[in-house]
Amino acid sequence: MKYSLQKLLLILFAGLLLNSLHAQNSQSFTLETAIDYAMANHNSIRTAHVNIEDANKRIREQLGTGLPSITADVNYQRYLEVPRQPLPESFAVFGTLFEVLADIVPDPSVLGDFGGGSSDEVSFFRKNNFNLGVSLDAMIFDGSFFVGLQAARAYRDYVDKELQNTRRTVRKQVTQAFLPVLLVDANLEILGKNIANLENLLAETRALFREGFVEQLDVDRLDLSLANLQTRRQSLQRQKELALRNLKFTMGYPMEDELVLEAALEELPALASSEDLSGQINFNKRPEIQLLQSGLELNELNIKNYKSRFLPTLRAFGAYQQLYQGDTSEDGFWSPQAYVGVRMSIPVFSGMLKTLSIQRARLESEKIVLQQQEAERSINLEVNNARIQYINAQENLESTQKNAALAQRIYNTTQIKYKEGVGSSIEVSQAEQSLYTAQSDYLQALYDLILSKMNLDIALEN
Repeated sequence: MKYSLQKLLLILFAGLLLNSLHAQNSQSFTLETAIDYAMANHNSIRTAHVNIEDANKRIREQLGTGLPSITADVNYQRYLEVPRQPLPESFAVFGTLFEVLADIVPDPSVLGDFGGGSSDEVSFFRKNNFNLGVSLDAMIFDGSFFVGLQAARAYRDYVDKELQNTRRTVRKQVTQAFLPVLLVDANLEILGKNIANLENLLAETRALFREGFVEQLDVDRLDLSLANLQTRRQSLQRQKELALRNLKFTMGYPMEDELVLEAALEELPALASSEDLSGQINFNKRPEIQLLQSGLELNELNIKNYKSRFLPTLRAFGAYQQLYQGDTSEDGFWSPQAYVGVRMSIPVFSGMLKTLSIQRARLESEKIVLQQQEAERSINLEVNNARIQYINAQENLESTQKNAALAQRIYNTTQIKYKEGVGSSIEVSQAEQSLYTAQSDYLQALYDLILSKMNLDIALEN
């Protein structure tokens, strides 16, 4: 018995621990906090931030191409066979002189290995050659460098606007994934109330059946209605699970953690201002228009870069070297060398390649202008459609709200008549179905209104 009690306490402790860990992995969200979470965790947002960092590196990389470059060289070379060169006939007298001197001088080795013992060949190299050097290359003027730096900074602005466009897309995706969960929750809440009311009515009908005031058919009808509602509730609960999974995926939220929504469908803003319904459209607020404008700016810089290739480039260079030559490490000598210079490259003819590149870039600019015009037409259509959908949703909500209130009154009256014995179970079932349909239509209309309002806000970038 003692062992069983210890085991029971251990199980209870483990259950409490698991519940505590589960609670730590659970978070509650409103629509705005869900959007904020997605802004920090959605992979497309993270990718956009990586692109921004990459653009910053491009600016530094372009700056680096204009800085002077210094190179240190170390080179060692040993000749296994020293190269020799033949002497012209006019140098034959030197060979004869060498032979005479070799006969006169007591130690001929002091004359060196002139010609390697041959009067018609001479070597200007030693077996060991060791070279130490430092060279400098610096840009003085290059038009493409300055244009490239402008382009790198313009690209940084472009990826910034890409981030804003990605944020807009993610905000819309989270909104569209968040609202269905609230719609299912609202349906489940109303369905729970209807089930509770129907269970009470069924209990009362069974009591009346036992007293002989109603037939078995009346009880069976209510049993069937209750079973249908319970089946529908189970289906809605599975739909909620699917909707929550889709929301987690859209937010970048861990799929294994619990997610709780704090908001209710009726609490979300659904009223649009008169300016939203009739005001002018500010195209420059739309990220896609800003992207196209940045793309046009980048292409203009591309044209400018092609033009800069017609300009000459000017570079400075210099070097300092120490060269050691000798047959051994002791009989050689060090020879220093240093120089500086300036090099100018002047483009003369490139086979019309640069001119054709400029013409193609100008055609690309024309395409971007046409894309911007088409985007503005698309935005205009989107905003006008969103306004019409909002007005239709608002009118539909007013109509379904009245229908739901009327269906509730009819259902209440039918129940009273049935309990007093002046109504039939068929009337109750019909009123019940009408009420459920009216309630579902009202929730759907409310959902459509909220969604159309948010789509209108996104279209207007409010």
